[in-house]
Amino acid sequence: QVQLVESGGGLVQAGGSLRLSCAASGRLLSFYDMEWFRQAPGKEREFVASVTRGGGSTNYADLVKGRFTISRDNDKNMVSLQMNSLKPEDTAVYYCHARGVVPTYGNYWGQGTQVTVSS
Repeated sequence: QVQLVESGGGLVQAGGSLRLSCAASGRLLSFYDMEWFRQAPGKEREFVASVTRGGGSTNYADLVKGRFTISRDNDKNMVSLQMNSLKPEDTAVYYCHARGVVPTYGNYWGQGTQVTVSS
């Protein structure tokens, strides 16, 4: 089992920055590729960014490419999402997701953290 707890959300003006963190417990995150998703009101949950288990490869949704940066610290069992140049359309609940590198490790979601960007 893996427990994921996101933090760092809040209210920010357009153009501002936030840094989200996802702290894991229960199992080492080095067994997992890590992802961030978001869900805006009335919309489906969508992929934001991912980083492989060793941190060697990252991937971003086109909407956030060049503005968001995902990183991980396996020693601290944490994943972060640096969000710059925020736009009102980035407003959503942001979720951390652990994807096991093999099926038996399972997949896990955090409870989410609210990000609100005002215009």
